[in-house]
Amino acid sequence: MRLRQWVAGMALVTLLAGTQAWGQKSDSAYVPDIEIFMQIGGNGSPQVSRDGTVRCFTSSMSGVSQLYRREATGWPSQITLFPDGIDFYALSNDGRSAVVGAAVGGSEQTNLYLVDIRTGRFSPLTDLKDKQVADPLWSDDDSRFFYRTNEVNGKDFHVYEMEVATRKTRPVFVQEGFNGPASVSKDGKWLITVFYPSNVDNNLYLVNLADGKSEMLTPHQGNVQYDSPNFAGDGQSLYLLSNANPSGLMRRARLDLKTKALQFLDTTSVREVEGLTLSDDKSKMAWVVNEDGYARIKLLDIKSNTELPTPPVDGLAGSVVFDGPDAIVFGFTSPIDPSDCWRWNFRTQKLEQWTFAIMAGVDKATLVKPQLVKFLSFDSLQISGFLYLPPGKKMGDKIPFIMEAHGGPESQFRPAFIRNLQYLVLNGFGILALNPRGSSGYGREFVDMDNYKNRWKSVKDYESAARWLISQGYAAPDKIAIKGGSYGGYMTLAALTTNPDLYAAGIDEVGIANFVTFLKNTAPYRRALRESEYGPLSDSAFLIEISPITHVDKIKAPLLIIHGANDPRVPVGEARQMAKAISDRGGIVDTLIFPDEGHGVGKRSNILISYRRIVDFLNHQLMGKTAAKETNQ
Repeated sequence: MRLRQWVAGMALVTLLAGTQAWGQKSDSAYVPDIEIFMQIGGNGSPQVSRDGTVRCFTSSMSGVSQLYRREATGWPSQITLFPDGIDFYALSNDGRSAVVGAAVGGSEQTNLYLVDIRTGRFSPLTDLKDKQVADPLWSDDDSRFFYRTNEVNGKDFHVYEMEVATRKTRPVFVQEGFNGPASVSKDGKWLITVFYPSNVDNNLYLVNLADGKSEMLTPHQGNVQYDSPNFAGDGQSLYLLSNANPSGLMRRARLDLKTKALQFLDTTSVREVEGLTLSDDKSKMAWVVNEDGYARIKLLDIKSNTELPTPPVDGLAGSVVFDGPDAIVFGFTSPIDPSDCWRWNFRTQKLEQWTFAIMAGVDKATLVKPQLVKFLSFDSLQISGFLYLPPGKKMGDKIPFIMEAHGGPESQFRPAFIRNLQYLVLNGFGILALNPRGSSGYGREFVDMDNYKNRWKSVKDYESAARWLISQGYAAPDKIAIKGGSYGGYMTLAALTTNPDLYAAGIDEVGIANFVTFLKNTAPYRRALRESEYGPLSDSAFLIEISPITHVDKIKAPLLIIHGANDPRVPVGEARQMAKAISDRGGIVDTLIFPDEGHGVGKRSNILISYRRIVDFLNHQLMGKTAAKETNQ
């Protein structure tokens, strides 16, 4: 439920190199336009029926994310045709149908649909207005599924059960706050639910589906997480991940359902673990190890406690599902490989690529691999990030640089295939994608380092990173921009107010400008989760102090603000008030607000507008080039 090597050289395909559609000419070769990059494919979220005959995945090859079925020939068939794409899906165990979640215009007001996998015929399961449903979880016999919804009051997520044949629903776990289904026993008698007081703290409950009684399985103090619970083969215990250990790292563990004793299986690991899952017969286990942002799959024969051969891929592997007792299907991407689905038979050690993302004529040899870099921040804390340099550039060239700020903040920048960053790099910009304090992937203590009153420390990590770029000769003092989305948008604004002479430009995408108005106007179900991170509304003095809008008079750098009018997480009012405040003071601000987008830009046509504007803006502010004239939306 939770809330997962690019090479220098410019030997681009020449067939379209001379056409306007292909792109523009740099010092040594043609650079593809963002329209070309957006046609590069991407496939993921593989799911397999119990008998292995039905294999599904999601893809954005149509322009938005839709559900596809992989045929025996390997050719995919598109199953869904929702105008704004789908948000998620859950394939039934028999592979005949799927529960699909879809919303309109980025609103995140998702409803559920039952989709016939063979024909694509669908019927609505819910019809809620201004409410949400999510996280469908099938029972073993496919007669019913569980899901979370805030349909009662728009704020609290309760767990419901729906009978597929009758569409009859009933609440099975009702508790104030954010709750959801996590695992159901094979006999259908027991359900594990998860409750989130905050994004970095949760509890598991065992629910008796016959009488509705429940008990907490994970009493604890402080911020502790319990993730990926799976009923073990004995039905008396769970395999899961938790950081309730002295290291503070997410590690594999086994929880006894009667005694509630937690036994950790990884006692010496110095890496975080994520995404644990079991085979249908409970004999095999798969999990993913986070190694400085890269993701490696591990496999185990549970009975013999013997590790099994792992797929020979190097990058980010995840979304692992078992395909019978001897194989897994997983998603994989790397800096030069768009996301695709793969199958690994660990008995025969055969690796098979399931899907093939189109490269749209872009040669992988022209793409750039980032370098993992580490440096000391202002207080000697080690911070890491991924450094991208344009082809042919090196330390000492002092190229225009972009500080990339990730969202979350409990998130982690990871070296996947990120087409918009490749586009920027090939347009001559260096990029440093930072994982400041507060990022996930480095343990519980690191995640908590930016909470509440420590907010400014994470802002100073970006300052330290920018000064490190200058000291190492990568960037000139007047050629650094900062860019980010969501919390990264807040970080952009905060950086421009705290270090106005350090940055030459900023790009704020769906960012927070005013924590008081943000918390008052964000979707009610999100408010408690965000207060635990940023501070409560009752401490408005502190929230006002850390809000960029309070210090807007200090902003000197030109700013581009991008937002979706339907954003339920960071309402568009954050963008409008920041733009007005800067404009009223005579500052330079440009806005791009999409009426049919939510928390981020998702439609291909809008992405093209957005990134062309971004490159024009950066070309003008960092390189002194004349920007193409466009009308603000």
